[in-house]
Amino acid sequence: MRGPDRAAVLRAFHRAAPTYASKDFLHAEIRARLLERLDPVRLEPHTVLDLGAGPPAASGAFAARFPGSHLIAIDAVPAMLGAAPQGWSRLCADAALLPLPDACADVAVANMLLPWCADPLAVLAEARRVLRYPGLFAFATLGPDSLQELRTAWSRVDSHSHTHSFIDMHDLGDALIHAGFAEPVLDIEKLTITYRGLDRLVADLRDVGATDLSEGRRRTLTGAGRWSAMTQAYDRLRDETGTLPVTVEVVFGQAWTGERMANLRDPTGGIAVPLGQIMRRR
Repeated sequence: MRGPDRAAVLRAFHRAAPTYASKDFLHAEIRARLLERLDPVRLEPHTVLDLGAGPPAASGAFAARFPGSHLIAIDAVPAMLGAAPQGWSRLCADAALLPLPDACADVAVANMLLPWCADPLAVLAEARRVLRYPGLFAFATLGPDSLQELRTAWSRVDSHSHTHSFIDMHDLGDALIHAGFAEPVLDIEKLTITYRGLDRLVADLRDVGATDLSEGRRRTLTGAGRWSAMTQAYDRLRDETGTLPVTVEVVFGQAWTGERMANLRDPTGGIAVPLGQIMRRR
């Protein structure tokens, strides 16, 4: 469950910082859907952490959802944080190694953070560590079917990685339990974005730092011949309207801190769950 090259991610988002706020239509849409899933939650948190916060406008949506709370916007790229409105705090830090004490927050949200984390499991463990009991962790991330058209087109050209390997929903559920969360609830939505031309898709990805940053990516420049072959392969995927489809599989998740589950962790890092408890859940 390894993620992309961390140093490359930091460079990409630093470059994207000036354009990110005006180009993050997909992140904004996913954030709105994540917020909808928080509607049934009756919680008045004192402290809310926005992990991988991005520009202030993004954190503003979570601040509005939890009025009266102290929101801490956390991002590993200083240029992404901008100036925080009054009542917020900004923290430049890696979500996998937070400079925060144990049990210091009530809610942690992470909108589209996990796809860019070199060690997603460490991020889940940190979220559990800094949350009080009972505390809520809510997130949205990308599933394995995301950008499947782009992968298919490139597979006609070479065997290199050209997109990230996104984490499957079931593996995320297991990882949440391993991190000490209880009763995770996950669901999937598939979105389709359409483009008239591939150049616009590539520009949009670049403007939000979402280029291929995987460890196995090709490190040399893409030649004109290989690029032309890929675009021709993608053109074969045009739909009946003549546009190029882009699939985005979004995995939404919520999990609560659970004292019972945390107390069941054994010295090896595993969790021993009584059989009777499993049967009752089923």
